[in-house]
Amino acid sequence: MTAIGGYFELELRKGEHYHKGALRLNTARNCFEYILRARGYRKVYIPYYTCEVMLEPLQKCNVSYEFYHINEHLEPVKSYNLLPDEAFLYTNYYGLKQRCVERLALQYGSQLIVDNAQAFYAKPIEGIDTFYSPRKFFGVSDGAYLYTTQLLNQELEQDRSYQRMSHLLIRADIGAEAGYEAFRNNDDSLKNNPIRKMSNLTEKILCSIDYDGIRQQRRANYQMLDETIGTQNHIHFHLDAGDVPMVYPFYSENMLLRQHLIANKIFVATYWKNVTDWVKKNNIEDLLVEKLLPLPINTCWRGDINRIKEIIERHL
Repeated sequence: MTAIGGYFELELRKGEHYHKGALRLNTARNCFEYILRARGYRKVYIPYYTCEVMLEPLQKCNVSYEFYHINEHLEPVKSYNLLPDEAFLYTNYYGLKQRCVERLALQYGSQLIVDNAQAFYAKPIEGIDTFYSPRKFFGVSDGAYLYTTQLLNQELEQDRSYQRMSHLLIRADIGAEAGYEAFRNNDDSLKNNPIRKMSNLTEKILCSIDYDGIRQQRRANYQMLDETIGTQNHIHFHLDAGDVPMVYPFYSENMLLRQHLIANKIFVATYWKNVTDWVKKNNIEDLLVEKLLPLPINTCWRGDINRIKEIIERHL
């Protein structure tokens, strides 16, 4: 029974989920775990160029794995003949590799697993297990979407998110730097959680978002950067009509550029430091970690994009 009266709740717009037909779970890595348990896979091929948290579900489910290399276009360098109990995991990098996803779907069929953590707006392919991580695109602390035709025969508890919201509230109230430690703590709190249903709080926030407006803004910001600094980008990424990027991936040989951006309060992540422990020095994956700068494009202020552009042009 829902309470009536008392104190007020957050006033959030009552809309809809973007991924209406998906299962709503607590984290993307738990979506991966859900797939492993539901499909009963015994081995998965995964890219070297991925976050180390992707090993967590494999280890929890005692599933063996084999790394594979990608090329400078972020696509697998070789093909595999999969056994019936094997799968091939591919990451839709930066939300810009949907064409590659479609080719791999033709090649591996239902044994392909698509990691769309960086590609929230990418459409799922029918019959292909696909998961999404909305916190890579929006201000939520957790939550994930999963498309699969193989369901687990178990009742899932619902997650709770209120205790993970501090970094979002601190950023709104004080600023990004003040909330960074809380952000890291939130990341740590997502480790080794059981598979749960998405929390009510995360659902309400996700149903309040202007998805079309954000889609247009991200694409416009990406195109603005590409038109101005694209000729200096050492790796070219094609933006298809349906692509909505997570970031603008800028590959530069200038090893000091990251520090210049951070010094000017333009915070760029590193994807992913663990990769340097997995591959040899100067492999493409190692170079991507060191030299690829994921420039933020989630701002609604044109002046912010101009500032990013000006700093890069000044230091190249």
